Amino acid sequence: MDGNANLYALLAKGFPADRSAIAIETPERSYSWNDIEELSGRFANLLHALDLPAGSRIAVQVEKSPEALMLYLASIRAGLVYLPLNTAYRESEVDYFLTDAEPAVVVCDSKNQEWISRLADKTGTAHVYTLDEDGSGSLALAAASQSAEFDTVQSLPDDLAAILYTSGTTGRSKGAMLSHRNLSSNAEVLNKYWGWRPDDVLLHMLPIFHVHGLFVASHGALLAGARMIWLPKLDIEKALHYLPQCTVLMGVPTYYVRLLNDARFTRELCSRMRLFISGSAPLLTETFEAFKARIGQPILERYGMSETIMLTSNPYDTALGERVGGTVGQPLPGVMVRVVDDTETELGVGEIGNVQVRGPNVFSGYWRMPEKTREEFTADGWFRTGDVGRWGGDSAPANYLSIVGRSKDLIISGGFNIYPKEIELLIDDMPGVDESAVIGVAHPDFGEAVVAVVVPKAGASLDAAAMIADMKTRMANFKVPKHIYVVDQLPRNTMGKVQKNILRTQYS
Repeated sequence: MDGNANLYALLAKGFPADRSAIAIETPERSYSWNDIEELSGRFANLLHALDLPAGSRIAVQVEKSPEALMLYLASIRAGLVYLPLNTAYRESEVDYFLTDAEPAVVVCDSKNQEWISRLADKTGTAHVYTLDEDGSGSLALAAASQSAEFDTVQSLPDDLAAILYTSGTTGRSKGAMLSHRNLSSNAEVLNKYWGWRPDDVLLHMLPIFHVHGLFVASHGALLAGARMIWLPKLDIEKALHYLPQCTVLMGVPTYYVRLLNDARFTRELCSRMRLFISGSAPLLTETFEAFKARIGQPILERYGMSETIMLTSNPYDTALGERVGGTVGQPLPGVMVRVVDDTETELGVGEIGNVQVRGPNVFSGYWRMPEKTREEFTADGWFRTGDVGRWGGDSAPANYLSIVGRSKDLIISGGFNIYPKEIELLIDDMPGVDESAVIGVAHPDFGEAVVAVVVPKAGASLDAAAMIADMKTRMANFKVPKHIYVVDQLPRNTMGKVQKNILRTQYS
């Protein structure tokens, strides 16, 4: 990276020569590239006028809007640290984040201003602003009198750009510290690997408090100088309306399942689409195959984390290989991935072990948690992802990674290691099954017992005893669930990931 390592300086290089062209379109209004520069400039000047210390955190819990994206860009431009918070977080959760991160500024939805201000006062945050979904609020009012001209702050590659708090399902949430280098290197790699073009149109329906929507999707379009169609969330009617003019869609598996459930979602409707990307949760092979049959092109599944942004991807360019369902593809250029056993010895193709990674995209550590940071990195500098995976196997080439599960989801029953994904794949292929989640619960004899929670397809009736009997003929008995519970739906977080911690509590 030449000159200024500030992420915004890199993204702005991709803006088109015609800054009056539409950059972001919503159902209500449109924003040009000039608008992005000018509004982010006004927000940056406002933040600069507060005379904040270098590295100050800007905590933001607002509904999705183009103005919220421009606030993020403004924070980066001003050399400050952006801290997005999930809009589902409630008062006790936000209290923890403000106490831990000690932000200088908090921006919230006006409906939450009363309790946010109370927390901000308690935690010593001096400035509280509001920003609503329609772009109004005290932040917009204060910024309106600021100049639109702003010289992007000179940043060093390792200067902190953002902190993303992990979900905290196995303890208190940890703040992953991401630098300008982490974010810029990943944006540049994905720009080439996924073939981004200036004439692309991205259908953006993801939340922007998360890696997928804020970094991967937004950076991709901005760096390419490509237009975004901006919807607050998944809306099938609006998606079907806009898809004919789009070329790229990023989503979680739920998006694709719901689109496939609508007969209007056809190959003809998607005639301009060149790339469908899925992430943030595992994509069922059944969905992968059904989508390919319906639309005529396979979904591209990839793998990343809050701590690393993107790590691996199925190829976009078929010269690099085919997209293989059930895998997350090959390591991205510049990213190193290894699968090791508990002694850090690398494993061969098909052997299941711990996934570890290195690269310019990998974070420096957890905010104010030096001991946790040391625990999560090996002596030779590899980050322990906590994921369990293998190279190749089944129909996958040897250089494709498959994620088997999280190490915390590993079930140890009677001394045997059991990987839930293997059992889930078998159950998901059974007649009448829509999806499943396999967990371990405490057992007096075995230590842990395998339990499956299963959602039936609409109108289907499942016989748990018959399913267990069938599974006993198809896998080792110690892997077969002791109980199968049939439920209407699985608990999920906002990114579509099944919350197994809730299931473990529920069925303990």
